[in-house]
Amino acid sequence: MKSVVSVDNMRQSDRHTIENITPSRELMLRAGYGIFKSVEWKGKILVVCGKGNNAGDGYVVASLLKEKGFDVEILLLDNAFSNDGEFYFEKCKKEKIPYRVYENEALTGYDIIVDCIFGTGFSKDVSGKAKDVIERINESGAYVVCADINSGLNGDNGIASLCVKSDLTVSIGDMKSGHFLNMAKDKIGKIVNCPIGIELLDEPYYLIEKEDVKNLLGKRENYSHKGTYGYVAMIGGSLEYSGAIKLSAIASSALRSGCGVAKILAPVSICHSILPYILESTIYPLDEKNGSIKFNKAQLDEGLKGISAIAVGMGLGQKGDNCELLSYLLENYSLPLIIDADGLNTLAKMDLDILKKSSCKVILTPHLKELERLSKTPIDEIQKNPIEFAKKFAKEYNVILLLKGTCTIITDGERVYLSSTGCPGMACGGSGDVLSGILLSLCAKSKDLLLSVASGAYINGYAGEIAEAKTCDISMTAGDTARAVAEAITKIVK
Repeated sequence: MKSVVSVDNMRQSDRHTIENITPSRELMLRAGYGIFKSVEWKGKILVVCGKGNNAGDGYVVASLLKEKGFDVEILLLDNAFSNDGEFYFEKCKKEKIPYRVYENEALTGYDIIVDCIFGTGFSKDVSGKAKDVIERINESGAYVVCADINSGLNGDNGIASLCVKSDLTVSIGDMKSGHFLNMAKDKIGKIVNCPIGIELLDEPYYLIEKEDVKNLLGKRENYSHKGTYGYVAMIGGSLEYSGAIKLSAIASSALRSGCGVAKILAPVSICHSILPYILESTIYPLDEKNGSIKFNKAQLDEGLKGISAIAVGMGLGQKGDNCELLSYLLENYSLPLIIDADGLNTLAKMDLDILKKSSCKVILTPHLKELERLSKTPIDEIQKNPIEFAKKFAKEYNVILLLKGTCTIITDGERVYLSSTGCPGMACGGSGDVLSGILLSLCAKSKDLLLSVASGAYINGYAGEIAEAKTCDISMTAGDTARAVAEAITKIVK
């Protein structure tokens, strides 16, 4: 796993390191050297500098380039410097590196442009001269390298009114959450990290990687059977939304992810339409009213006998006894319980304090709109710092929260995992239903439920990437992702 930090954690840790371990000027030198080592330099190079310490990193880069004989120039937004930045700028002047202050000119004719305008502390809308320069960088046609983070991109939430679009971003110290969330994937071509010896004060977030998922999945022993890997149940479907429950089972996405037996509990009227899509899973018909599930305690208990984990909500609709169903599961079971889709919409109408009292290990899987309904908090407010909002919500209601997005946030209120797999082609109906099938399987016999949920998010996104590569982002469907789950897991474990 890679460490990922908030802007505040990095700011406090940077200050602590400077005051107690390493002088700031030395850290700046290390940062510049790290950027220098990370790039295959060529041709004519322009280093664009603002007035903070991020600019200081750029002066170090320029000095190193000059030392190695590269054709390098410095472009200043203003004649203003931080203390340490000015030290390295004066060094550049002594080395006779050409420099000038920006005067509304096009930035053409350069092979590489290095962006050192703003650092991770920038959180406003870009305006004035900086706005003009960033637009010129993006129009330049040069290979663009960003120091620490793309100027204009918020270091916590990855949102920008305008920011530099990079071919390569070299993060300094540790990667920031803004390198992954929201717009970041569209603005950062490739990212590498350069440690410079900053000692973190607070626990970071963790970016889950392929090896972490491989270790969690483990290797199966010959001396095992289907019960070893858990029996799971998917409760959902309605006459209006019969496709969702199919997607949770299509290509046996739950079975493909490793459970022993998958059972579908659905209204009796749609069971015939589900049957053609499954071979290995079993179906347990439920009573219904208005084409949706009718709550029947005895029937539900019978259908959930021997089950290790439950997922509820996929295609459930809003016409059945959803509140009774969900309340009963929360109050009478002590299994991992994944609540998705219409299960979340139902929960949003209920008193959320029921979650605090539940003996279930509850996993909620909302996208932003669903979290808005659950929390009664506007999306814009959540988006200001989605990780910390998710963390607070999970802690308050004693749940694992998986917040879907371009980078998925998974937290139990203490630890935070991020999964950055996924692709634009997954922005289609049903992607969450596939995820629920995968999560269900991984949670069935889990020893670390939070890591299992994070691994499920990773597998789902990775399967989506494989599916998109075989089709395209426009034509891809959630069924394509479901059918790629087996290949994704195979590539992870081998």
